Amino acid sequence: MSEKLRVGILGATGMVGQRFISILENHPWFEATTLAASPRSAGRTYAEAVEGRWKMTTPIPEAVKNLKLLDVTQVDEVAKEVDFVFSAVDMSKDEIRAIEEAYAKTETPVVSNNSAHRWTPDVPMLIPEINDKHTAVIEAQKKRLGTTRGFIAVKPNCSIQSYTPVLAAWQAWEPYEVVVTTYQAISGAGKTFADWPEMEGNIIPFISGEEEKSEKEPLRIFGRVENGVIVPDDKLLITSQCIRVPVLNGHTAAAFVKLRKKATKEELIQAMVNYSGRPQELKLPSAPAAFIRYMEEDNRPQVALDVDYENGMGISIGRLREDTVYDWKFVGLSHNTLRGAAGGAVECAELLKALGYVQAAS
Repeated sequence: MSEKLRVGILGATGMVGQRFISILENHPWFEATTLAASPRSAGRTYAEAVEGRWKMTTPIPEAVKNLKLLDVTQVDEVAKEVDFVFSAVDMSKDEIRAIEEAYAKTETPVVSNNSAHRWTPDVPMLIPEINDKHTAVIEAQKKRLGTTRGFIAVKPNCSIQSYTPVLAAWQAWEPYEVVVTTYQAISGAGKTFADWPEMEGNIIPFISGEEEKSEKEPLRIFGRVENGVIVPDDKLLITSQCIRVPVLNGHTAAAFVKLRKKATKEELIQAMVNYSGRPQELKLPSAPAAFIRYMEEDNRPQVALDVDYENGMGISIGRLREDTVYDWKFVGLSHNTLRGAAGGAVECAELLKALGYVQAAS
C-alpha cells in the first residue's frame, strides 16, 4: 500500500485538471487516485473522457487512464475516497463556493485553483514563498465551518506571479505604487492554438476580470492576519492592464515601481536573487531552489527561452533600470499553468502537509 496521500482532482478533464494529473504522475508525496468531473462525464474512463482533447505535451499517465470518473457533485462519494482534493471545477463562482465548502464540511481539505474563495476573509490565498503565515487563519475557518480537518486554501491569479515576488523581495524599500501591464498566454484561458486559431498573430487588449485581480490580489498577499481573517494591505497601490498575446505558456509583465526608500540597482538585484521562503527552508518537492533569478542580457527573459526555469516554478526578471517617472522598472516572466496554476496549488498543498494541515484521513 502506497504511503502517499490519496488525492482527488475535481474538474479533472479540463486543462488545469490535466496539468494536475501530469504534475502528480511521479510526485513523492501525493498520488491522484480519484478523478471527478461533470455528471455527463461520470462513469467513463479518464482516457475516454479526454479523448481528442488532452492538451498536455506528455501522454496521459498510465496510472489514471482507466480510472472511472466520479460525479463531482456527489460530494460524499468522492470525499470518502481521498485524503484531500485539488479543485479545478468549471462552474459559476457561486456554485464553486458552495461545492468547495461542501467538500470541506466532509472533513476533506480543499486546495483550489479557482478564484471563488480568494476573497473569503478566513480562506488563505497563498504564494507559499511570500505569505505562508496566512495559514494561521485556517483554524478560524474550521471553527466557522464546524470541521476538525476540513478547510479551503486557494492560490492567487496567474497574472500576479511575474511581478508580486519582486515586490516581496523589495519590502525593505517599501514599494507603494506600481503600474503593470501583463502580456498573458492563451493557456491562461484554457486554450491551445488548435482551439483558438484566431489568436495566431493577434493581440486582444482585454481579459475579463483580470485587471481587478492583478490590482487587488497582491494586496491580500501582503495583508496581515487579524482576529482570524486576512486584512489586505492598505499602503500599496497597483494599477494594471492585461493583454492576451499569441503565446501558449508564459505570462510576461512590464512593471514600474515607486519605493519610499532609496535603493541601488545592485541592492535590488541582490534582494531578488537571495529571496527565499518557507518552501525553500522546508525543501518542498515542487519548490524552486532559486525562486527568483535576474538575467543581465538586454533581451531576456524570453518566453521561448525562459518559461520553464526551475521546472516552471521559478520567476525570471530582467531589464531592471531606473525610470524617469517612477523609481524603477523591470520585466518579469512566470509560467502561468505551472507556477501560476496547478504547480502553485501543488506547492501550496505541500506546504500545508509540511505544516500538518493536510494529513491522511483516519
